[in-house]
Amino acid sequence: MRQVLERAADRLFPDGTNEHGALPAVLVLQTLATGLVDAVSFIGLHHVFVANMTGNVVFLGFALAGDSSLSVRASLLALGAFSAGAWSAGRLGRRAAHPARLFAVATAVHVVLVAAALAVDLTAGHRTDAAQTALIALLGCGMGLQNAAVRTLAVPDLTTTVLTRTLTGLAADAPGPATVRRLASLTAMFTGALCGGTLFLREGPAPALALALVLLAVGAVPVRAGGRRLRGPAGA
Repeated sequence: MRQVLERAADRLFPDGTNEHGALPAVLVLQTLATGLVDAVSFIGLHHVFVANMTGNVVFLGFALAGDSSLSVRASLLALGAFSAGAWSAGRLGRRAAHPARLFAVATAVHVVLVAAALAVDLTAGHRTDAAQTALIALLGCGMGLQNAAVRTLAVPDLTTTVLTRTLTGLAADAPGPATVRRLASLTAMFTGALCGGTLFLREGPAPALALALVLLAVGAVPVRAGGRRLRGPAGA
């Protein structure tokens, strides 16, 4: 599996400059998982995102303005859960030897959280207030962990949860090696959202969460950064 991921990662750097081992391919898988879980949360959990916090800040404003289709409580819960996950990753980062280690640990914890969310849906469904609260909290916390851990890796153009800068770079910059990674991120997020939305509308949250769990589990396999010791936050 690692060799497959490394070959896929190398293709994301057509100029031959991949210094991150299998990590770029794993990040594309995590971007796909982000689309899946955001589809579940937006369609089925009071129209909130568990990964896209910009959307939740805007939704909170709309809800406070009186939009009855949005929930102040759900928006605040998603923001709080995501922040708790990011805070936890920050604490782990101060103990981890380097960012690649933090990423492996955070991804393993994320797998557990998504598995717990899947268990909640299978046992309690997603329609009661208690079940929705648990699902938003578990999924939001996992995405906060993922986002904070990925932020330290400094893999260019692969952020896994936000695409605004990726789309800006794709439109503003001349075509080049980065175009491949940006298109991969956009395609992965779109595909995840499409599949997640389709699965949810036809079968409910469980299939989408199960697929996200599989994708994250692949990334939970410890990966190294191709011999390079990663440092510092991502600058792009």
